Amino acid sequence: MLRAFLRTTAARARSRTPRSVPDDDVLLDAPDDRLAPALVAAGRGDYAPAAGLLSTTRERAEWEHRDRYATRLAAFARSRAEWLDTWRATAPDDPDALLIAARLAVHRRWDSPARAELLRQLVPAVVGAAETSGPDPVPWRTALDAARGARAGHAEFERLWAEAVRRSAHHYGCHVAALQYLAASSPGAHGECLDFAETAAQDAPEDALVRALPLRAAFTCLTSTAAVRTHRRRLDAAADRAIALSAAHPAADPWTAELRNLLAYVLLRLGRRQDAAEQLRLTGPYVTSFPWERDTDDPLGHFLQARADVRTEARARAPGHPPRGRAERSAPGDH
Repeated sequence: MLRAFLRTTAARARSRTPRSVPDDDVLLDAPDDRLAPALVAAGRGDYAPAAGLLSTTRERAEWEHRDRYATRLAAFARSRAEWLDTWRATAPDDPDALLIAARLAVHRRWDSPARAELLRQLVPAVVGAAETSGPDPVPWRTALDAARGARAGHAEFERLWAEAVRRSAHHYGCHVAALQYLAASSPGAHGECLDFAETAAQDAPEDALVRALPLRAAFTCLTSTAAVRTHRRRLDAAADRAIALSAAHPAADPWTAELRNLLAYVLLRLGRRQDAAEQLRLTGPYVTSFPWERDTDDPLGHFLQARADVRTEARARAPGHPPRGRAERSAPGDH
């Protein structure tokens, strides 16, 4: 973990204006400067930096950061939980420790064949913890995920959703959870997913991460060739909106890494290869498992191959190279 942290810092220094990051310098799911020390300390069994980080996000109402850090810390605790066990034993009522514990409990049950039943048993405890969290919407995101995994009915999910948006009307994580619930409960309802995402994005402030929600909805449409054909104009509009959001952030920015990775993936699937090439450049050294893990157990390898293919085609289009006869907008499913 310390080695990865040092590589992250070095790569960031080299990549403020990224042009061509070598494969060996690309980092998968690299933590940012705030999270990395907490993960390093947790690896040593020390929970204090994680506690300080989450306390700061709660006190400053940094809900998007809090959600992302809670997810990463819970994922780390799946294999190294000693620091979390010590934290909970020391401060059993700490809201930040309870948040990580709830998310970890959901994660551990998610891959079980008995997921729905296990999560039904867990939902009351997760919701109970959320109800004591005051204005914090992040525990409600965990409750929404648990309810989705438990196959909760619409009325119950809507009750939890109302509690979440009452605390933060534009929280991205809660909107993603609701979008995933809608997609899972109505697999063919691609238009409804796009409606929900577009409405949320239109109502959000210009710099809100939830403005990228239509891109996430477009990602759900890629499972169906018919959906891509039917909603192609809306999928392109979702990508264009995300391109504008990406342009508002500096290149090689770890905070926007997931947005840019998802955007590059969607653009490639839509055949917009030149636009995808620009987002692949802007990611710098930062690769995220999502969405590249969708098609493979090797997300980093998938990213590197996609980037290599795009670069090869760009060189072929350059002056002095004969055209390859491939249209810019290829058929969905080429990647």
